[in-house]
Amino acid sequence: MAPAAKTLAQWLSYLESIHPTTIDMGLERVKQVAQRLTLDFSSTLVITVAGTNGKGTTCRFLEQALLAQGKSVGVYSSPHLLDYRERIRINNELCSEADYCRVFSVIEQAREDISLTYFEFGTLAAMVMMLEASVDVAILEVGLGGRLDATNILDPDIAVITTIGLDHQDWLGDTREQIAVEKAGIMRRGSKAIIGELHPPATLYEEVNRLEAKALWAQRDFSVVETDHGWQWQCGAAILTDLPAPQILKQNISTALATLHALQLMPDEQQLRSLIAETSLPGRRQRLSSAPEVIVDVAHNPQATAAMVEWLTTQSYNNLFCVVGMLKDKALEETLAVFTDVPAQWYLATTAGPRGCAANALKNALPPAHRTRTSCYDSVINAYVSCRDVAKPGDTILVFGSFLTVADVLAFHA
Repeated sequence: MAPAAKTLAQWLSYLESIHPTTIDMGLERVKQVAQRLTLDFSSTLVITVAGTNGKGTTCRFLEQALLAQGKSVGVYSSPHLLDYRERIRINNELCSEADYCRVFSVIEQAREDISLTYFEFGTLAAMVMMLEASVDVAILEVGLGGRLDATNILDPDIAVITTIGLDHQDWLGDTREQIAVEKAGIMRRGSKAIIGELHPPATLYEEVNRLEAKALWAQRDFSVVETDHGWQWQCGAAILTDLPAPQILKQNISTALATLHALQLMPDEQQLRSLIAETSLPGRRQRLSSAPEVIVDVAHNPQATAAMVEWLTTQSYNNLFCVVGMLKDKALEETLAVFTDVPAQWYLATTAGPRGCAANALKNALPPAHRTRTSCYDSVINAYVSCRDVAKPGDTILVFGSFLTVADVLAFHA
């Protein structure tokens, strides 16, 4: 039974209880409920974004660029960091708890005896809210994979694939080739597609060709070029030069720019320069404090930490301290292996819950040379506070490993 009291917290607790598994890949159930809700996006530009990493910041840049042009924009993303309401933004604003409760009630009545997962319920709520707001553009961030993700019940006007790396192998396959096919499932025959992955597996080319998608490919059709005066972006005859330093990854900005270019929705150059300099997203290389500098990042797979280590080479600090908490179903050794040649002190935290990972397991997953420079703690906050007690001005504390780890530290600073 749905909660008699209509608080958002009670609704969320209820949603966690109504389906036997957290993840249940497939579209049949959620499509049935969507049909009962008569969801009609025929008048809305739909952008669906899949990828192992970079989805959130790509969606964020697209959102900000479209808002700058006077478009009304809805964004659906997951997971959240501190507040479930972060998952849906309508014109850069969070919806109220009352709105969520009202829409959850509508979906609950429509589903009747059809079981929905927590994510599927939330996805339908996002779609209902976007239609109620009559947004011009709906940006949907895929939760897991693409082909069988609940966001894929809508046919996108343009499909965006940011990166392809190893993550969620239990659901998507053990190779980049298999994972690429799952992510390519968001594309539609003959429709537009943007491929931001710099090294696409052969299977992705095969899927694009099979679907006869009108694809733009990173490095072939659009690219980032480092210059003596910053960097530039190019897509065909379109060139943007002397661009400012961004707060998010240049490659994700590049993918978003290619999407806007393909849609003929590029902001003017002055707007673009401001967007590149100012667009950010919580939990993505987010600076929380200085002296010592504290940076939090949700990186939790090998591709993401490799990008983070590359970024570290551009930073200046005296000593590096890493506060890490991960989930046990992640590729622990591969994710941490990229730090082999990075001098650091490690503050390892046990994470809670059924997917939680013990700090000692993280220690054993570290490159062997790093294992003597570790301390283990029973919680992220205890690890972080202990690290803060030791770090000095000029040092950098890097917090990463999962959304939950970053959320704990953000809550500590709130």
